[in-house]
Amino acid sequence: MSDQMCQPLSLLYRWIQENNELVDKCKQGGGDALSPDQNKTHLRWCSSEFHKLLKKIQGIPPLADYLQLELTVVYNACLCSTAQSQFSEAELLLTQATERVLQMTGDAPVASDPPVFWRTVLKSVGDTALNPCVLYLLCLQWALWLSTCQLKTIQECQDELFSVFETHSTRVWDEGRSELRGKSSDIPLLVMDPRRLFELLQICTIIAQGAESLSEGRSSQALSGLQTASSLPAPRTLIAYTHLLSGSCLAHMSRPQMALQCYRKALETDSRCVCALYQSMLIYRQLGNTQAEIQALRLLHSTLMLPFATEPALAGTRLLSPSLLLRSQSLSSLLSVPSALSLLHNLALKCVHHGRVSDGVEYYLDLLAVLHSEDQHGLHAEGPPLPSLPELYLQAGAALLMARRPADCMALCDEVITTTLELLPEKVVLEEPEEKCEAETRALCAEGDDRVAMLLWAGAAYLLQGHCHTHLKDWKQAVTHYTRCFNLLVKVRFKKGSFQPQIPSTDMVGKQGTDLCILQRLKGLSLAGRGISFTQTDQLREALRDLQLSMQAFPECVSAGLWCGEVLWRLGRRWEAAACWEKTWSFTPQFSVESLSVYLQEPQSGPLLDSLELRRRIQELGPPLSA
Repeated sequence: MSDQMCQPLSLLYRWIQENNELVDKCKQGGGDALSPDQNKTHLRWCSSEFHKLLKKIQGIPPLADYLQLELTVVYNACLCSTAQSQFSEAELLLTQATERVLQMTGDAPVASDPPVFWRTVLKSVGDTALNPCVLYLLCLQWALWLSTCQLKTIQECQDELFSVFETHSTRVWDEGRSELRGKSSDIPLLVMDPRRLFELLQICTIIAQGAESLSEGRSSQALSGLQTASSLPAPRTLIAYTHLLSGSCLAHMSRPQMALQCYRKALETDSRCVCALYQSMLIYRQLGNTQAEIQALRLLHSTLMLPFATEPALAGTRLLSPSLLLRSQSLSSLLSVPSALSLLHNLALKCVHHGRVSDGVEYYLDLLAVLHSEDQHGLHAEGPPLPSLPELYLQAGAALLMARRPADCMALCDEVITTTLELLPEKVVLEEPEEKCEAETRALCAEGDDRVAMLLWAGAAYLLQGHCHTHLKDWKQAVTHYTRCFNLLVKVRFKKGSFQPQIPSTDMVGKQGTDLCILQRLKGLSLAGRGISFTQTDQLREALRDLQLSMQAFPECVSAGLWCGEVLWRLGRRWEAAACWEKTWSFTPQFSVESLSVYLQEPQSGPLLDSLELRRRIQELGPPLSA
């Protein structure tokens, strides 16, 4: 009889030793010294070895002496599977383990309702030595629910089970494994400290639930839990997330200054929390603080361009990373930031729009240099896509002209023209879409979209070159390039009802979408530029014709209206000139400066008229003579 008892005890001791050796190898073999691929390989090996050991143990009936070891090995194997995102495999291991527990205690299988199920399993083991092991498995079940975004299930179990877990956890951890220091060879070891796992799950759950509440508009509810979580023991990245989400809650509650304080705390806690910088930038934009917005943009871009340095994991938490537990779409949206290149583009635009043209030019040139290099750091990150390369060339060209570098502007425009010229169609005929077909109003029809884009890019390049020659006072070349621009644009014809080509109505342009608005604006600007050039060579009849056509195509064109009045004044039609100026000043722009591409804005160089001088002329003219 004694020999029969010695054999199981010998097996138990041998399997404990095997488990403990595996735990040591798992802890020693992985880590920051290995590459990600090496860590994955090591983790797969650990998982495979724990599964092999588990099969041996499960080959015998679930005896009390063995079950504690079995549940420990299940915990280790489940953690390895979860760390590899093998959630179904980990879930199956947990189910089999709890069934073995119920089999040993003689309890009948229970319903699959999570709160009822786990309450029954915990009740079946009572205060026996198996109680800590079952609590460890409950911890793993929590991790699986969190990793698979089952937040409602967690909420259902949280009040009943996790409160019990917190109440008993100190006793379980302090007493249940206190023997480890003295008799580690006889006690099965765990690959991750359950206390650390519980702390990790606790803060990750609050963060995930806070993000979900925030996305559902329950900001005040989320804020309370997040502020509590900020004082929990956790990696600094997670504490930074609690400050970040608290700031987002306050921003949604229209408390921007308090939100900014939270974003600063997030950055103080973890300087790599770039989403806090991004959210700060959005707040500054909302407040109209352009200089602070530009500063935040610059800092955010420079931070994203730094080599990414991972935070050292806390002792005992390296196996299960927070990113594995925080996978909800709501949180991902809150943590997302545009790519480094997208931010560089926004920075260039923002500087150009707000008077920092030299800085804007340098950012545009940096952006083009990166796009032409092999090192396109951040190009494939999530976020809005960059404009097309011809569009970026045109924006950079416009910025160079604003910085009084016309030669560089013309060089970029030549690149656009060379790229598109051979692809330009002879003509593009567009029909006015049905009002009910809203999707088509954006598309212009799939077939014509690319052809129209090519025409617009080439036309805009010629327009900018015309502006450059105007800046250089080379009126003949200016007229030539404005004419080339206009001749390209008239290749786009419109049909309305009777299939007779005609100039589109303002209503039609609005419905057709962005491309037609750009087309009309380019027409107006090219005609205005040519008309102004004609005024400089005293070709007043030609100038008047072009300026009036410009105002027809683009009524808001200030330069066309003012110069049209000037030409009328020179022709002796002074009352008409005064009426033209008054009408021009009365227009309210339909688009803000920042909503337009920089190359679609009226040029600030070249011949300009002083509105104060024009108003003085009108005053001196006096009231019109009565008929």
